[in-house]
Amino acid sequence: MNFPRIQLRAVLALGLSVALPACAQEPQATPASTAGSTAAGARADGSEARPLLVVHKTPWCGCCTAWAEQAEAAGFAVELRDHEDLDPIKEALGVPAHQASCHTAEIEGYFVEGHVPFDDIRRLLAERPRARGIAVPGMPLGSPGMEAHVLQSFSTHLIDADGGISEYAHHRGDQPQR
Repeated sequence: MNFPRIQLRAVLALGLSVALPACAQEPQATPASTAGSTAAGARADGSEARPLLVVHKTPWCGCCTAWAEQAEAAGFAVELRDHEDLDPIKEALGVPAHQASCHTAEIEGYFVEGHVPFDDIRRLLAERPRARGIAVPGMPLGSPGMEAHVLQSFSTHLIDADGGISEYAHHRGDQPQR
């Protein structure tokens, strides 16, 4: 189903208005990325640099901040960028409107839309498919940053270079995702 942008905004606004613990947090200070860890490859000291996730989010979204903090804990360097309107970023990166979520990240030429598990991002970087990126549409409970007592099954979708969409990974609702 293809939603016009205005309907998507209404759906996301309604979803954000639900009292979920991760999204009900007060905005927090943006975690600082570690200098020298913002690019893939070797560092001057011989250690491996962490891949950089540039996370575009709105200033008031606690679940986006939670996802970014978990990404850092999972081994990614993270740079947070707050925006009042994410639509121009999503459009520029080629995120299909019906695949949208509350935040959009960029990593090594790909977009990562929404609450994507970090193993899926690692797989994307290892396989390097000819694609625009990966997405977890909406805000499924139990996905990283959306921790709750109820866990939903959800899929990560691959958006190929031509805009085609296929299932990239499926995550069962009886297992929390990281």
